[in-house]
Amino acid sequence: MKKKIFKRMMATSLVAAMALSMTACGGSSDKDASADAEKPAAEADKAEEPAAEDKAEEPAAETEAASEAADASTGEASGDYEECALTISWWGGDSRHEATQKAVEAFQKKYPGITVECTYGAWDGWEEKMATAFSAGSAQDVNQINWNWITQYDSDGSVFLNMDDYKDVFDQSQIDSKWIEMCRASDGSLAGIPISMTGRIFYWDKTTFDEVGVAIPTTLEELMKAGEAFKAKGDDYYPLCLGEYDRMILMVYYLESKYGKDWVTGSTLNYSKEEIVEGLEFIQSLEDGHVIPSIATIAGDGAASIDQNPKWIDGRYAGIWEWDSSASKFSDAAEGREIVVGDYFPDFGDNKGGFAKVSMAWAINAKTEHPKEAAMLVEYLMNDAEAAKILTSERGIPVSKAALAASEADLNPTVVEANGKVLSWVSNNFDPYFEDAKLKNSPDGVYYDVMGGLSYKDYSVEEAADILIEGVNDVISGAE
Repeated sequence: MKKKIFKRMMATSLVAAMALSMTACGGSSDKDASADAEKPAAEADKAEEPAAEDKAEEPAAETEAASEAADASTGEASGDYEECALTISWWGGDSRHEATQKAVEAFQKKYPGITVECTYGAWDGWEEKMATAFSAGSAQDVNQINWNWITQYDSDGSVFLNMDDYKDVFDQSQIDSKWIEMCRASDGSLAGIPISMTGRIFYWDKTTFDEVGVAIPTTLEELMKAGEAFKAKGDDYYPLCLGEYDRMILMVYYLESKYGKDWVTGSTLNYSKEEIVEGLEFIQSLEDGHVIPSIATIAGDGAASIDQNPKWIDGRYAGIWEWDSSASKFSDAAEGREIVVGDYFPDFGDNKGGFAKVSMAWAINAKTEHPKEAAMLVEYLMNDAEAAKILTSERGIPVSKAALAASEADLNPTVVEANGKVLSWVSNNFDPYFEDAKLKNSPDGVYYDVMGGLSYKDYSVEEAADILIEGVNDVISGAE
């Protein structure tokens, strides 16, 4: 079926994406992360190297206890590494950028002679850039990856380093083996190290709900009534804001709650056209009931992401359906407003639908010239107490026992609450192809085409269902 995405791509193209930044970590720790993320490439190339005193400064004599602690944190004798330059990449919001830079700076101070150059930016367009880098073998030495990238870009184990070969550097015992096993490539190699587990949950702006005079919704019925109250408050007030991909995940959660079966098992889509039509009608009912703004309305807001949208920032959009690990990004953006964790809706169905997944992982480029030192950096970011206190919950609740023990008192309580609710509720298995680029990438992925087309009224629900079914089957069957 012919896609009708031209006018939607034109609307989307008006939204300016956050530029990538390349800057050396290890300079001043009070550098503004947001400003760095938006530097032009030419300016970023001029970023200063770590100060000479930072590179060379090392106590003339370490105490025996300090030496033993350093040995324990990496499994290597102090100083048993090569001086080298490493690179690292990640995506995220400003708070993650700032915390990760500080952690990398601390790593450089702990291991003088190793410098680390950082590349980071917003999610928009990030996967496309990294896919090109993985294909060309030019990715950074250490990369924050999505779980499905192992299946998508490293199916034969040739793109990412096998971390099993560096057990003497990275302590796998700190992570539950079931999470470790989820990060293996098809050849059995350990392609990544899981950082955290995550799932989608509601976050609500209680400040706005109080202003409107309605309670935080705990059921679908209450959410629909909130739509009416918000419309009475003003045409640009909505209790919930959902982008195209958010709508897809919420639809799957709704269907799994009602029917109890996984969205996909192996290479089989478990839902009929009639059931998918029902799910799409549910999503459309939210828009028709003034619960969520249309895709055209969101595009017209001119923001690259919901956390940067002025209507989220000032409370006119009072709810999101997001990964539990995203609390800091959204709370920081809505400064001065009370953001609270929501509950799953029991009236979606008789089952606890939804899924949890490996939130993200660290993976090392198989072509790195310094695999041991790259593994040391991953070990530090994952298991070192100093790094754990810096990073806290910026990438979710850590699965590393050592990191959790070190950072527990400093973890974002909102993320802890959200993560606990996710892992105690969701019961369905996550399909590794669910996040395939052909499906989820903006602006021309299948999910964006289907949900955007439905919202713009380019497609009927039946046409949208046909396109979604065809797109999902093409991906899971390996068709081009």
